[in-house]
Amino acid sequence: MPTPIALSARDRHFAARFTYGLNRKTAKQLDKLGGPEWFEKQLKPGKVKDKPASTMASWFPSLGYTPSQLFARDRAGTVRGWEVMQDLGRWTMMRRIHSNRQVHEVMVEFWSNLLHVPIETDNAWMFRVSYDQMIRKYALKRFDKMLIAATTHGAMGMFLNNASSTKFAPNENLGREVLELHSVGIGHYTETDVLNSSRILTGYRVDTWPTLYQRYETEDHYTGRIRVMDFVASNTSADGRAATEAYLRYLAHHPATAKRIARRLCVRFVNDDPSPDLVRAVARAYTRNNTSIKPTLRAMVEHPQFAKHKLDKVRTPMEDSMSTVRALSPKIKRPRSGGAGDSDFANAFLWVARIAGQAPYDWPGPDGYPETNPPWSSAGRVLDSMSFHRGLVAGWWPSEGVAYREHTYWLPALPATFNDVVNHASKLLHGRKARKRVRKAASIRTGIAGDRRVTIDDLSEVRVMQILLSLLDSPTQLKR
Repeated sequence: MPTPIALSARDRHFAARFTYGLNRKTAKQLDKLGGPEWFEKQLKPGKVKDKPASTMASWFPSLGYTPSQLFARDRAGTVRGWEVMQDLGRWTMMRRIHSNRQVHEVMVEFWSNLLHVPIETDNAWMFRVSYDQMIRKYALKRFDKMLIAATTHGAMGMFLNNASSTKFAPNENLGREVLELHSVGIGHYTETDVLNSSRILTGYRVDTWPTLYQRYETEDHYTGRIRVMDFVASNTSADGRAATEAYLRYLAHHPATAKRIARRLCVRFVNDDPSPDLVRAVARAYTRNNTSIKPTLRAMVEHPQFAKHKLDKVRTPMEDSMSTVRALSPKIKRPRSGGAGDSDFANAFLWVARIAGQAPYDWPGPDGYPETNPPWSSAGRVLDSMSFHRGLVAGWWPSEGVAYREHTYWLPALPATFNDVVNHASKLLHGRKARKRVRKAASIRTGIAGDRRVTIDDLSEVRVMQILLSLLDSPTQLKR
């Protein structure tokens, strides 16, 4: 019988904003270290042992192939591209659920959403695994380096047509989005700037058949003086890579980019309408530290506004899906190979997440999933989450390749009052006692008065399920 941990409000807040939900191991770490020290340790992911997540690469072996190998296997019918992308989504969720490097996983999602390449883009899918690896490399390093790597990557080049852009016919998709979405934002550039942005990005090519080799083609690069906002380059060399990187560094260091990224971080991790003082503090840290991400995050969490806005953010369906699994902590097994493994938890959970309303990198447009509360706050979304909670608590689906906990796991030493039973389960799930109205809801759902002393005979599997659903359907679970 596990001993529940009641965390302080401060420590729960760090867990709510920088993990995919509490599990027992994370709760123990927060209880031992406290939120700020735990957060600081998490900023050094290479020093955080992560055996549970590192072993999962072998669960989805197709993710280990190069883009050209993936394309050849797709053409041969060995493993289709859509199957590889499904495996990337599955691996991403399983890693977020199991990883001890929770801050790193959260930041990988944040930057992937800013520099978004949809997971099943027809002409870019073969580069999407490599793109994910790139984001993971830079997620807690420097934004200027990440912006250069993302903009010149084959996945971005294929998705936004830069791989087919030439000096004679510059395609403006990436040239525009690198300004509008990836850096300074609308209002800081003109249409002429968009054209020149597109011109300077020419030259980055992808051989689409048979090698999928990423290369730089000097004959396709536009030469001549370039001006984008206050950036000016003579751009006389046919090899425009140095000029391109200088341009992207200029954008990454621009004050408008600093403010935009600062605000986006604050919207994600503080509240939908962050104070100007908070945004200034975060932008200042970003600028003074050469776009380094760690000091930028420290400035945000050390600001008084961070601690003030507890439970102000709505969990997205994907966050709720994974935090529910982390809270319930079933033992997820390696999926079986072939069709036999289709119904195993690690594979089928992708469909569970999509039914609940969101799966990794599935947003079709270049702007990424919304970061604010309203898009995720409809009655339909709440009902979908409740349906998901019910199916998982009951172990209905996925029911293969997983071992759910027995209902007695959630119970304290008995006899005890019913309210004590609910509080015990709440501390196991959420690291806190249940709110009064949640205890009342559990009483209504089970027909047991809160002050009644109960024994194991009173707490059938169905009644324990109702207790867990009262907790999982509450604002404590649906907000972060």
